[in-house]
Amino acid sequence: MPAVDPRPERSVSARAPRAGLLLVGVLLLGANLRAGITAVGPVLPQIEHEVGLSASQASLLVSLPLVAFAVISPFAPRLAEAFRLERVLGLALVVLAAGIVVRSVPGPGLIWVGTGLLGAAIAVLNVLIPSLIKRDWPHRIGPMTGVYQAVTALTAALASGVVVPIADVAPSGWRFALGIWAAVAIIGVAVFLPWILGVASRVGSGTAAPRAAAPDATGPGSPTPGSGADDDAAPAVPPAVTASVARSRARLPLGSALAWQVTVYMGLQSTVYYTMVTWLPTIQISDGATPVQAGWYHFAFQACGLVGTLFAAFMIPRLREQSGLGAVFAASAVIGLLGLLFVPSLSLLWALFIGFCTGGAIVLAMALFGLRTTDYHRAAALSSMAQSVGYLFAALGPVMIGLLKDASGSWTAPLLVMVGVAVAQGVFIALAGRRRTLGA
Repeated sequence: MPAVDPRPERSVSARAPRAGLLLVGVLLLGANLRAGITAVGPVLPQIEHEVGLSASQASLLVSLPLVAFAVISPFAPRLAEAFRLERVLGLALVVLAAGIVVRSVPGPGLIWVGTGLLGAAIAVLNVLIPSLIKRDWPHRIGPMTGVYQAVTALTAALASGVVVPIADVAPSGWRFALGIWAAVAIIGVAVFLPWILGVASRVGSGTAAPRAAAPDATGPGSPTPGSGADDDAAPAVPPAVTASVARSRARLPLGSALAWQVTVYMGLQSTVYYTMVTWLPTIQISDGATPVQAGWYHFAFQACGLVGTLFAAFMIPRLREQSGLGAVFAASAVIGLLGLLFVPSLSLLWALFIGFCTGGAIVLAMALFGLRTTDYHRAAALSSMAQSVGYLFAALGPVMIGLLKDASGSWTAPLLVMVGVAVAQGVFIALAGRRRTLGA
């Protein structure tokens, strides 16, 4: 009997601990995506009073991370190609922790500097996490996206719920209540430290020796990312060729209709979420809720997002197309927004409908980056494009809705506009949810 080459088995066993560590890292990345942002809303009145912000300045402060998302997102894929994906993710966590701390330190302008750093770091994480999942879990995109987004929704809800009680008892008030979230980022840095220092190689085969054949070939017998295939099974492509291929894949797919459909969907669902994060408590207070009730309603809104997240994660791998699933989420938002408009006494119920939409829609949007591409380079490029333009929509949303409310004197016109946004969200997921890939 011919001897069996044991190298693939040794490769798999060697990579298993790193794969587990990377999975923990992905969950910690998810825990850092929203908590630093959603914790601000409930203590915004305290920030306005202590820092001396006007209402318009406070609105800009809330939108600043979204502006950073739009500005920084296009550069994330190039950073990953230049410095390795895991290293850039780990360094983004370092910047995030620094931003949270700087935002919480007294000093002229530091709240703006810290918020900007926080937004820039989360922008990089937002773009590159779907790329990481596409690379190392190519056949589990839906479940993996749902898992990390579930952690995101859970920590976002927790941050919204505990920030006011902590601020009430801490000597430094809101500064400590916001600053403690740097600890979550620091824990993430510890997990990614082997990659930051360059002592851990990437799990899987995507950045190991590239094949002489097409790098994204997935035919019978072709190794897939994260499969543990032997890195010595085929000769390496010359580095110059590899770099050229990587650069071409990192280009934003600006000429693709499918890419724009995904991008607009990303922007519309982000607009619904961030507008509600900013204004839902104010709307509910204007409808008769007390500030304490509005705070708990906001917690329920975030918590129901977790339900939507888990539902999306369960359904995505079971569907050939995602248009119908996206329509369910859009319909849930329409119901909730119309409910706030016509039956405001049930605002808690309507918050749950909207939360279900926002939790599920973000999972679907993030999953599309992998589902509509053939390899993790292209996933990063699509993610970068969609999030850059999409978060520009989201940054404008809360500001424009606030201006419309001031101009009209009520929440009727703003809520009707948001109903239109939710309907458009359903239209664009009907297009982006069809089973196609870029370039196919």
